[in-house]
Amino acid sequence: MKEISIFDVIGPNMIGPSSSHTAGALKIALMARKLATEKIQSVRFVLYGSFAKTYKGHGTDRALLGGILGFSTEDARIKDSFRYAEESGICYSFETDDANRDLHPNTVDIYLTEASGKTVFVRGVSTGGGDCRIERIDNIDVDLTGDLTTLLIKQRDTFGVVAYITKCLSEYEINIAFMRLYRESKGENAYTIIETDNDIPPELVGQIKQHHEIYEAMVIKL
Repeated sequence: MKEISIFDVIGPNMIGPSSSHTAGALKIALMARKLATEKIQSVRFVLYGSFAKTYKGHGTDRALLGGILGFSTEDARIKDSFRYAEESGICYSFETDDANRDLHPNTVDIYLTEASGKTVFVRGVSTGGGDCRIERIDNIDVDLTGDLTTLLIKQRDTFGVVAYITKCLSEYEINIAFMRLYRESKGENAYTIIETDNDIPPELVGQIKQHHEIYEAMVIKL
């Protein structure tokens, strides 16, 4: 009798037994991947709550790696994501934190190291039904779901930057659905998150990045 893996069960929107523990986890990692500006050299995952208890049995570990590799929730390669990560030269590790019980039970911290040694920290939460949100990037609390086409901009919190961003969007006739600014403190690093009703052309991203107080600009679309 042939054994059937949980990853052999292919649903309409995901591979795996749980939308929270597989699809949601993968989307978190996929958004983290999009925040990297260089080739990812290594990734460390720290899992909390329910994630920490069931990540092996529910395939959360494979889903997280699949997201880092750029797989979609329906990609059959998820079940072999360990092998694909190794073939891609990505070192990975999984840790559990059972002490911190103040977080959402489906929380994961992702520590990315890029080829140059630059690091990116992302905290994500799987909220159920395959949905998720990013709660923190580096030292800044944010709220990012990836439900709409999203423009993520890292900048210095200083006069004129937001006005420049909105001017660029207006020139390209981009309709803003939601726009929020998150910052460490006044005058320090900040993130502007803009969800739009339109696709965002690369030319617009390039124009936004020309401002001397803007460090990064990228489009996140799941």
